[in-house]
Amino acid sequence: MRIAVVGGGISGLVAAYRLRQRLGDSADIVVLEQGGRVGGVLHTRELAGEPVDLGAEAFVGRRPEVIELMSELGLDDQLVRPAGKRPLIWARGSAHPLPGRTLMGIPSDAESLRGLVDDATLDRVATEPRRPLRWEPGSDVDVQTLVGDRFGTQVVERSVDPLLGGVYAGVSASIGIRAALPTLAEALDNGAASLTEAIRAAMPAPSSAPVFGGLRDGYGALLAALTAASRARLVTTTAATRIAHAPGGWVVDPLGAVDAVVVATPAPVAARLLHYVAPAAARAAAGIELSSSALVAMALPRETALPDNSGILVATGEPLRAKAFTLSSRKWPHLAAREVALVRASFGRLGDDTPLSWTDDDLIAAAVADLATVTGIPITPLEAVVQRWPGGLPQYAPGHTERIATLESAVASLDGLAVAGAYLHGVGVPACVASGTAAAGRISADLASADHG
Repeated sequence: MRIAVVGGGISGLVAAYRLRQRLGDSADIVVLEQGGRVGGVLHTRELAGEPVDLGAEAFVGRRPEVIELMSELGLDDQLVRPAGKRPLIWARGSAHPLPGRTLMGIPSDAESLRGLVDDATLDRVATEPRRPLRWEPGSDVDVQTLVGDRFGTQVVERSVDPLLGGVYAGVSASIGIRAALPTLAEALDNGAASLTEAIRAAMPAPSSAPVFGGLRDGYGALLAALTAASRARLVTTTAATRIAHAPGGWVVDPLGAVDAVVVATPAPVAARLLHYVAPAAARAAAGIELSSSALVAMALPRETALPDNSGILVATGEPLRAKAFTLSSRKWPHLAAREVALVRASFGRLGDDTPLSWTDDDLIAAAVADLATVTGIPITPLEAVVQRWPGGLPQYAPGHTERIATLESAVASLDGLAVAGAYLHGVGVPACVASGTAAAGRISADLASADHG
């Protein structure tokens, strides 16, 4: 029995591992990856002699998937938690505390925004419950339109955009309420009389559990353990060029005949591969936009007087090139113990890919200059590395949930084919783990049904 997993990102590697668990040692599981390494946008490299993540560096710790996977793979000792410090927001040329009591930056009260927005905006937020709210249950709209209409542009640019940018590398105009903030959509569907009321209903219940987790030695430790446990054949620098029906199975070029296939690629690649076998699914995937970004990781002298915060998020419209800084040595206790201070600077938003075309030296210079601006201190890196992420993150635009329902419905009738990836049900690592697990479950069920058919 031969299974192809197209795409060696976290979703594909989890699918390969789960297939190995379900199908046993005899299955020939082949992972086709067009790049030179597996892991996709999870990538760990060395900086100042120790590992550092140059893609995602955390996961939502209140979801169980990553923690359970780490435990299965014997990586319990790799689990680390952040220090609990909060980020700052850089707006109007100065740093402000991140507002509390928000849902992805959307406030539940006006007072939390004091100092970040002007008095007129504070009054607009405070009086929002008195203005009639029109919402059609089941409808969808981009975050900017809804929040801008109810709370004003300053709330969008200074509170919402910086947080959404960190998750999607996009802006609120490119992100739909229903896919990105499902609890808010549910509260609106249930008849909330105002956005304020809906936000309060949608906020997660108070919890003492840590919100985030990470890996002590970076995501590279998880990728290595997954790869080993899957015992899959890894074929890198090789792109799948075609998927077609075959008697009793499928053909994946250039691999050849297989019994089943998991398509765990970014949306545009999935659209191309599904074009002939599932045209409706391909059309749905082709409509998903991707944003690009670049990251500069810097090792600074340990005594550098960085703010005692987890990071600095940059409001929309500020005359800075970087969109955010992670003060890694402040955020993570295990990194604070190192001999250097670690900072990550992020560049690029949806519709602005220009930082990806800059040289490494230009990106590093921009990171140094902007970090000096927002901290007010001299920045002298001992070492720096650059990582570019072209098309790194899908954008969950309005209508995304319907688009994905169409895609999955079109694929559901095709025995032995499943899809997985960050463009389906969440861009975070836990959602990708769940996606790969679900794809493997579908394939193994199809194969079992065929055996008994």
